[in-house]
Amino acid sequence: MASKLKIYCFLVSLSLLLCLPSMASSSSGILRKTYIVHMNHHEKPSTFNTHHEWYSSNLDSLSFNSDPLSSSESLSSSPSLLYSYSSAYSGFAASLTAAEAETLRQNDAVFGVYEDTVYTLHTTRTPEFLGLDVTGEGLSAGDNFDASDVIVGVLDTGIWPESKSFDDSGMPPVPTRWKGECESGPEFPLSSCNKKLVGARSFSHGYKMASGGIINTDDIVSPRDTDGHGTHTASTAAGGHVSNASLLGYASGIARGMAPRARVAVYKVCFKSGCFGSDILGGIDKAISDGVDVLSLSLGGGSAPYFRDTIAIGAFSAMEKGIFVSCSAGNSGPTRASLANTAPWIMTVGAGTLDRDFPAFAILGNGKKFTGVSLYSGKGMGKRSVGLVYGGNGRRNGSSNLCMPGSLDPATVKGKVVVCDRGVNARVEKGEVVKEAGGVGMILANTAASGEELVADSHLIPAVAVGMKVGDVIREYVRSSGKKATAMLSFGGTVLNVRPSPVVAAFSSRGPNMVTPQIMKPDVIGPGVNILAAWSEIAGPTGLEKDTRKTKFNIMSGTSMSCPHISGLAALLKAAHPEWSPSAIKSALMTTAYNHDNMQRPLRDATDGSLSNPWAHGAGHVDPHKALSPGLVYDISVDDYIAFLCTLDYTPLHRQIIAKRPNITCSKKLSDPGQLNYPSFSVLFSGKSRTVSYTRELTNVGAARTLYQVHVDAPSTVGVKVRPTRLLFRNVGEKKKYTVTFVARKGRTPPSTRNAFGSLLWSSKAYQVRSPVSFSWTQVL
Repeated sequence: MASKLKIYCFLVSLSLLLCLPSMASSSSGILRKTYIVHMNHHEKPSTFNTHHEWYSSNLDSLSFNSDPLSSSESLSSSPSLLYSYSSAYSGFAASLTAAEAETLRQNDAVFGVYEDTVYTLHTTRTPEFLGLDVTGEGLSAGDNFDASDVIVGVLDTGIWPESKSFDDSGMPPVPTRWKGECESGPEFPLSSCNKKLVGARSFSHGYKMASGGIINTDDIVSPRDTDGHGTHTASTAAGGHVSNASLLGYASGIARGMAPRARVAVYKVCFKSGCFGSDILGGIDKAISDGVDVLSLSLGGGSAPYFRDTIAIGAFSAMEKGIFVSCSAGNSGPTRASLANTAPWIMTVGAGTLDRDFPAFAILGNGKKFTGVSLYSGKGMGKRSVGLVYGGNGRRNGSSNLCMPGSLDPATVKGKVVVCDRGVNARVEKGEVVKEAGGVGMILANTAASGEELVADSHLIPAVAVGMKVGDVIREYVRSSGKKATAMLSFGGTVLNVRPSPVVAAFSSRGPNMVTPQIMKPDVIGPGVNILAAWSEIAGPTGLEKDTRKTKFNIMSGTSMSCPHISGLAALLKAAHPEWSPSAIKSALMTTAYNHDNMQRPLRDATDGSLSNPWAHGAGHVDPHKALSPGLVYDISVDDYIAFLCTLDYTPLHRQIIAKRPNITCSKKLSDPGQLNYPSFSVLFSGKSRTVSYTRELTNVGAARTLYQVHVDAPSTVGVKVRPTRLLFRNVGEKKKYTVTFVARKGRTPPSTRNAFGSLLWSSKAYQVRSPVSFSWTQVL
């Protein structure tokens, strides 16, 4: 990926390589870190006109009370206010010493002081694949809604404003409600914004503190994107039409975002060293006050309680303002329980494949030909075979099988094709290592960690990526043939209508949701493998320093790519149904998702070709056309979410951090977190609880006088009863409740995996409203 951001953006590596920088700055020998301070918003004395003045006064008091004779601190190194939050959080971010942070904690008006955290970054064909009108502006030709009033906010690495994807030709004037700004800065004049790119801001205080004020030469502290990731995600969500788009000839066609008429506002919160919580919160805070309708965040961290998760806290405030928030699920699959961004008020998006591929071939000396993938665009090897070696055989050290930097012996690999195991370091970096050692080509072979999943890369050397099974055959061929092993590599360009597709990407993070197991995550999957979209012209397509190629578009893979697809689709639904809440839009996308591929077979997992399940694909793959008219939706109010928080093992302070409301009494409290009116079910059985009952409420957004009948699919180990079994909606907007009871049957042995899956479907002549169900047994019954 560009500028070497190696996590959650999987152009160059599907290995999760988390390298967290030291989030501290030293001035005059004093160690300072960024802290986020949670204030009791309602305790502001009347002597202060604004909360900002009050926050500044609290910091000034720290400097005033500092005793240079008894402390290493001095007035020349005072605490500084980095951000004063107003919309997303009750409080501020500041540079503090540990002692100053502890002093603030003693203040009665301060609820908590927390160290800053770091988060990481987790198209021509996708409109057609999703059934969208490629040359039009909406879901279908003739749509009578205009998305130009919808503003999509993208928190990422910034933007390349010169890209044709952000051309404002034919765009109407910017909506008068928009309060955002185009922030000028290095290499980013005010003229960079227009009627398409309506706002651009940069948030770097947390980044600067973590780096000690030393700005990396690859970073520009302005909205300018030097990485490419932000430009790619923004154009995927809402880029305009661009003809003749391609990556060095691959995937050529008309590029357009999911909502090509929607406006774009970018908030640069990510730099080479990561995305810092204080900066992310600053970006969300401004996006809310600016007036965005959709927030797209292709980044995330681990599974933390919601009151310690900056994104979850900011997203709650956005949801409260009617803003739809879409986040990537993460790229830590196929590991179980590897999800990020699990809060129920967030749309959590996994990744699937397209029906487009980039075949490449490895022909061995024994005549066997194997198919893989590649985006290599150079001269190739011609029609000649050369020697083939396995990196593990030509070793200088124990990492040579992985083709780590400095691990290959030039005397062994010079003039040969090298087989490299996938894992640990970036995929394209392996090719660079081979090239530097004198190799002329690479076969990148999967191991068990990535199974049969194939992700194409724009390598600097002729290279073919193959699955684990093929990789094992090739490794054995090299072992048995020794010095006689040879290979020839060739490349097949772009192929469409690949079957089966979609397939769940192996890298896509999986459930269950370990923060709140009663809420199923991810919510849906969308296109996230080999996605073409706009790119920064500073960065080469691989992101490697030695990659001097320049391209206006790039092909990338990751949940970073699937997330903006859903963000753009949400913008279209917002334009078509401006009265819908964020939860109604989420429900529409979930209950209309499909669970089959283009061969009409159940969705499969790219890891090993086995059947997928809702912990991998959620409700299924999004279907924009059906989501436009879902029939029924599961709506959730802000008060419902607060009642949900009251069921968790949180203190009143924890709930206030998230909901930003004083004195939450929890007079309305759900009996179980799973009672939230969510469009899916996650049922937990234990030795003490063999029966689980949930009540849901459906709102009719379809035709009046529509009768629905329930249909249940469940494993034999579970009995399911739904009351009532029929629902008649006489009016549009009418609400009706039903109760579903799940019973773990006595004498029926739970699955050996302790989990199983099913579904609950409400169907009428015109609509199918489907909810996935997961079952987990935590104890032998």
